[in-house]
Amino acid sequence: MKMPQLMMFAAATIFAASAMAKIPPPPPLEPAAAAAKAEKDKAAAEKAKADAEKTKAQQAASEDKAVKNFQANMKKAGKPIPKPTPIVAAAPPAPAVPAKAAPAAAPPAKAAPAKK
Repeated sequence: MKMPQLMMFAAATIFAASAMAKIPPPPPLEPAAAAAKAEKDKAAAEKAKADAEKTKAQQAASEDKAVKNFQANMKKAGKPIPKPTPIVAAAPPAPAVPAKAAPAAAPPAKAAPAKK
């Protein structure tokens, strides 16, 4: 990039940032509007949770279908069907134990003067 283009880009960026800084904040919500917004947010959260559960169920069904297809293909080819590998859930992390305060370090011992 050439120097004049870089300078124009920097100037445009600074101008845009200063223009955005002058935008006033939105007015506070009225109690009725705040309650309606809270109710709307709650409904959206419930819908998102239901969608997540539905997606999980679809994912599980797709995985089961893929496994059955794989096992059928292996059986058709006359190969042994491998046993599923058990997946162990990770153990919850141990609670943090506060470290004991380290004893104050002793001042370093004076070294013998260097021989000349």
